[in-house]
Amino acid sequence: MPTDSPHGPTAEHRRLLDVMGDDRDNVSWRRWGPYVADRSWATVREDYSADGNAWSFLPHDLARSKAYRWGEDGIAGVCDRYQILAFAPAFWNGRDPILKERLFGLTPDEGNHGEDVKEYYFHVDNTPTHSFMAFLYKYPQGRFPYEQLVEVNRSRCGQGLEYELIDTGIFAESRYFDIEIEYAKFDEEDLAIRITAHNRGPEPAPLHLIPQLWFRNTWAWAGAGGRPLSPEDEPRISMAPARSEAFIELWADDSPATIPKGMPIPYSLGRRSLYAEAGAEAMFTDNETNMPRVFGAGARNRKPFVKDAFHDRIVEGRSGATNPARIGTKAGLHYVFEGVPPGGSVAVRLRLSDKPGLDDPLGPVDPILKTRKLEADAFFEAIRPEGASDEEAMIQRRALAGMLWTKQIYLFDVHDWLRGDDPSWPPPASRWSIRNQHWLHLNSMRIMSVCDKWEYPWFAAWDLAFHCVALALVDPQYAKDQLWVLLFEQFQHPNGQIPAYEWEFSDLNPPVHAWAVWRVYHMAAQFDKRHYGREVRDRGFLERCYHKLLINFAWWVNKVDRQGNNIFEGGFLGLDNITIVDRSEPFSDGTVIEQADATGWMGMFCLNLMRIALELAKENPVYQGMATKFFQHYAYVAAAMKKMGGRDYQLWDDRDGFFYDVLRYPNGEFHKLRVRSLVGLIPLYAVERLELDWIEQFPSFTASLKWFLKNRPDLVKDVVHECETRDGQGTTLVLTIVDRDQLHRLLERVWDSEEFLGEYGVRSLSRAHSERPFVFRGHVVAYEPAESVTKLKGGNSNWRGPIWFPTNFLLIESLRKLGKAWGDSDGIRKDGRVLTYREMASDLADRLISIFRVGPDGRRPVFGGQDTFQRDPHWRDQILFYEYFHGDEGAGLGASHQTGWTGLVACLIDEWKAAAPSDAGTGAGSDRSLAYKALMAPE
Repeated sequence: MPTDSPHGPTAEHRRLLDVMGDDRDNVSWRRWGPYVADRSWATVREDYSADGNAWSFLPHDLARSKAYRWGEDGIAGVCDRYQILAFAPAFWNGRDPILKERLFGLTPDEGNHGEDVKEYYFHVDNTPTHSFMAFLYKYPQGRFPYEQLVEVNRSRCGQGLEYELIDTGIFAESRYFDIEIEYAKFDEEDLAIRITAHNRGPEPAPLHLIPQLWFRNTWAWAGAGGRPLSPEDEPRISMAPARSEAFIELWADDSPATIPKGMPIPYSLGRRSLYAEAGAEAMFTDNETNMPRVFGAGARNRKPFVKDAFHDRIVEGRSGATNPARIGTKAGLHYVFEGVPPGGSVAVRLRLSDKPGLDDPLGPVDPILKTRKLEADAFFEAIRPEGASDEEAMIQRRALAGMLWTKQIYLFDVHDWLRGDDPSWPPPASRWSIRNQHWLHLNSMRIMSVCDKWEYPWFAAWDLAFHCVALALVDPQYAKDQLWVLLFEQFQHPNGQIPAYEWEFSDLNPPVHAWAVWRVYHMAAQFDKRHYGREVRDRGFLERCYHKLLINFAWWVNKVDRQGNNIFEGGFLGLDNITIVDRSEPFSDGTVIEQADATGWMGMFCLNLMRIALELAKENPVYQGMATKFFQHYAYVAAAMKKMGGRDYQLWDDRDGFFYDVLRYPNGEFHKLRVRSLVGLIPLYAVERLELDWIEQFPSFTASLKWFLKNRPDLVKDVVHECETRDGQGTTLVLTIVDRDQLHRLLERVWDSEEFLGEYGVRSLSRAHSERPFVFRGHVVAYEPAESVTKLKGGNSNWRGPIWFPTNFLLIESLRKLGKAWGDSDGIRKDGRVLTYREMASDLADRLISIFRVGPDGRRPVFGGQDTFQRDPHWRDQILFYEYFHGDEGAGLGASHQTGWTGLVACLIDEWKAAAPSDAGTGAGSDRSLAYKALMAPE
């Protein structure tokens, strides 16, 4: 197959061709993957309480005992496309009070800063088709300090740093196991599994390994007739007849089962074999709720053997807890290693296969793991930018591995969840007034890229858009599929709103979906050209998304521009506590917040829709009219940010050279909220270029554009700027909400270390508010570079100083566009010279990448003051991709596995390290980057 890549299509690239077909959701190399959540307990989906407190309704202590309704969890778990059958390992060190079947963490009431996982695990490797996956879990050899973690964090009352597992001393003297879980696919339906435990401690230590196989409980809920299904309709796992002393075989068969409700297609796995090395005791139970433990002594179990039987058998020593008939819907293989020697290791090999009766099922396990690992190496070598160092290539690969591990089957039918599963036991009436009562249409059985499979095991609208940009580097088809999901009829509301996140689908996330669709469309085309040598532009995808985005745009205009002045209001827009009040909550007296960020986002939205319309107009001239509409709407929005509707105030403040939110009172008076934050920088995201020679191919659009420029100078004079093209042979129109003077004044603040510019990126709040907090009616906004003291929108409110990747990423993109338009002829004065937009973009990208690189002092900023992470060879390269980062020091904060949008570092490496090594850091040669080409296309 022809390709312009020197590597040619690798084995993984060839497998990716299989998942580009129309049947890719059912039969393909992606049918099995890491789709098991890290946490299903305490989620909205599993909450059937009267008060909506999901965290208390199903806490960690009950998770081992209650069958989940909407999806399973486990450690490094895998399952099939619809999670009929799941596999995950469990562990016990002989001292813990709980069998380690799932990751432990704190609830918002227990944690120092909201929900917080308290384990150490790492996404080591993964490929787009999940042909090879590697996961590392660090399991202490001492008793896990559950109570200590809760008590100390709770005692800090939301102030100061979090008390982490490593702070307890549990890893002292390296008394822990490094447990590697590896998967490799023989083919689409046949998985090799190896679990290897390394004793890093100084003494022999016991370890129990318990690989588990179970069916998701789809039978205990109300069936079509309004009653639970009978046992004859259940799947079953049983012992296969013994054929060899070298291995054990279990049979898992869903053939007797009724197809779960809501399945879009006939779907059954049939009989599967789990082959495992001899030496284990096979245990069986049912994936059923332990009713007395969960609901009280008066409740009765549906079946005698229940979900937490393996805990009772192994930890509590109750031999009668498991089914002596050796059959059930959940099975475990209990391997006991009395003393793993110091520095030594033990391993267990398994195979989950659709091929029964194999004579030597486990012999090929090690060879296929080696083969798939080498293929993964070749795939990522083909992805690696030419100018990236070995370390930067490793960072990029780890970031992408995290993206690929953070896939989850998202099962949720809001109508059934609100109504209840069993008519004889309906949920309390209050549940209809707590959340999501307006989203009865939302029904998901999708594999989705979620924010963090433990801390945020659900999708969020703007997170997902950024995920897709990073995922497009390795799997553009999956990225396109993900973007379409939120626009699909079972997700997007009939009124046009895109669901925000499951705690409140009606909340507002920034409208970045159009930006992501446009970017991924181009990245997919470049991926095809680079790796397959073919010219493919998926205009069907672009047009399909465009139609739904038009409905979404109309919803925004009708919902949050109530006065018709193109100033947008109402909604936290993902920025939590960045201002003085919760922007999701309306004022009781009718006061409204007119938002600089909402209006800036809408300007960007207009330009994105204009660009997409012009692309579609290449084949269908009708779309020129839509391009004209959104150009003009952009002009109205951009002008409105400065002065519109005859008012005597505007969002731009000429005294400070900044955009601010404005409180508009019912009597027409106003008050500016003079907080210098990202809110005032987001208008910089609305940047686009139109080269007049290029748009001549669109005569209707060009004529309308020229008419508007001539006849509405009041709107366009400060928001459409003419400059020469780079070759000096033509004219470019630069579309920016800000004029040149405003642009310079904003960027001077951005590039001031006493304000926004930190050593590792642009802060979310000006450092000037450290000495000069903003105070309004008793509310205070002060610079907080780490975890925030002030709580709005829950415990994880941290937009008053930390560095966030998505907002930095969009700023870099704007700087690149400005640099493309104005070249080296414009910028800001710094240190006696002009600092160009391109130089700012390059510098900012390198600051963000440097969070993860080893610095001159031998330390990675991301690890902060954790000396074990900085020095220990078994820790120092296990990079975590946090939710946000310390505004001054770069240390990782918040969710520790939020690779979702922090995974954008993979795009930064792709874009800024595509040059030859001698040009690295300058951006030279970056035309070879997929991200850069998507950003600058089309010309």
